[in-house]
Amino acid sequence: MLRTLLIPLCCAILVGCGGVHKNRLVVGTKNFTEQAILGELLAQHLEAHTHWPVDRRFYLAGSYICHQAILAGRIDLYVEYTGTALGAILKQSPSNDPLQVYEHVKREYAQRFQLVVEEPLGFDNTFALVMRGPEARRLHVQTISQAARFAPQWRAGFGYEFMERLDGYQGLVRTYGLRFAAPPRIMDLGLLYRVLLEKEVDLVAGNSTDGLIAARDLAVLEDDQHYFPPYQAVPIVRQETITRYPEVGTALEQLAGKISDQDMRRMNYSVDGEHKDIQEVAREFLRSKHLD
Repeated sequence: MLRTLLIPLCCAILVGCGGVHKNRLVVGTKNFTEQAILGELLAQHLEAHTHWPVDRRFYLAGSYICHQAILAGRIDLYVEYTGTALGAILKQSPSNDPLQVYEHVKREYAQRFQLVVEEPLGFDNTFALVMRGPEARRLHVQTISQAARFAPQWRAGFGYEFMERLDGYQGLVRTYGLRFAAPPRIMDLGLLYRVLLEKEVDLVAGNSTDGLIAARDLAVLEDDQHYFPPYQAVPIVRQETITRYPEVGTALEQLAGKISDQDMRRMNYSVDGEHKDIQEVAREFLRSKHLD
């Protein structure tokens, strides 16, 4: 009940504080490591190539709050994922065709929200069911269908958003016939791998680009029924911002296709596994791609 009350309150605050930013840009992010890295990448690149100062409003919570923030004018842009935009924001059924999903989201965001969906950054961060590597090898589990046989003896841990989304928990359990030993434990995304490694749960829904997966010997289960839609990372920008500062669109075009799955996984691990500073990780990446 408390969480239900907090969401409208947050939205009211976002709308109440809205407004046009004069001679500056505001980059927002959701509340996990990858988003902070992407936000910093965009901020540094825009600072270098538009010469406008950039404010950073990171860790704004999940997709819904970021969407409300950009509609209210609290932020000018943030990075979204096409499958999330389709299911969580547009409330439409998932599709497995990456180009079709991208074109549909681009069209709907322009018509409904006056938001510009820029070209994909180059990587796809799909949901991933993850378990401890040693157990996956011992049980010979490589796919979600194989995991379904053992799920009645397992405990699961999922994020709040995953439990509520059209492309999340309900559809997943229907598609694979999953049943767990107890109702899933619902928690903040930052806790998922910790509770998995501490054996408080046996299966979590993480992200395919999470840097800790390889570093902590975790196993990603193949989505053999192709349940999850594509989640291409795309910058979302207010049309008003593009109109006022056309150089923003030009700068973002330079980032299109530049970040591979491996690049994103490496940057995530640099922050989560090696505890490097996010600003420095972003700076090193831009330099490596000759985008600084």
